[in-house]
Amino acid sequence: MKKLIIICLGVVLSACNQSKKQDKILEDTPITIAEDAKDFDWLLGEWKRLNEEDGKDTFEHWKKIDVSHYDGIGFTMHNGDTIQQEHMQFIKASEGWILKVKTPDEADWVTFNNIQHDDTSFTFENTEIEFPNLIKYWTEGAVAHAEVSNKEITIPFEFEKIK
Repeated sequence: MKKLIIICLGVVLSACNQSKKQDKILEDTPITIAEDAKDFDWLLGEWKRLNEEDGKDTFEHWKKIDVSHYDGIGFTMHNGDTIQQEHMQFIKASEGWILKVKTPDEADWVTFNNIQHDDTSFTFENTEIEFPNLIKYWTEGAVAHAEVSNKEITIPFEFEKIK
């Protein structure tokens, strides 16, 4: 019986030691997802459009779900009623960041591929649709700018952060 207890104790101690070695290996292994991942954190919060038509108010709200997923909602109000709305997502896919956009009228999400991204700006492109082909955001101080465009039309947006 003593031999059985000693053998069991030896197995348990050996297993614990192996677990500690594995934990040490995991601690020393660098995590690479965040090292090269640029983020969209400067866009987080609530924004109000500054250059909207009189009588309308347009807002965007962005939140970070995790390091590879951001959710946004944009909507325009007129006389207290929502007249336009779109859901947006930045998703880190295997080929890089993508932007997905969906309005209530559309059955499917429209996907844009990231073609430029740095600490203060980004541009997404989809040449398969009529409009927009490009969606670009950039920040200058406390103001965020955006443009949606194709070869013929550019629609500028200016936003101030309200929360």
